[in-house]
Amino acid sequence: MKVSYNKLWKLLIDKGMKKTDLIEAVKTSPNTIAKMGKNENISMDVITRICEYLGCDVGDIMEMIPDDGGKP
Repeated sequence: MKVSYNKLWKLLIDKGMKKTDLIEAVKTSPNTIAKMGKNENISMDVITRICEYLGCDVGDIMEMIPDDGGKP
C-alpha cells in the first residue's frame, strides 16, 4: 500500500495555509513535511497533531492506495 497526502495539501489551500504554517502550528520539522510531499510514511504522532490542529479526521488528510491498482 502507498500513502497519499494530496487531501492534506488541498485542505491547506482551502484554509489559505502554507506548509510552513503547518510546520509551526503542529511543531514538526521541515523534513517531515518534505517526506509527506514525497508521499512517504510519517509517524502517527504527527498525523494526530495535524488532525487535532485542523479539526479533521485521518481520512480527511491522507488515503491509502493499493499497489496493485485496487485489487483486494
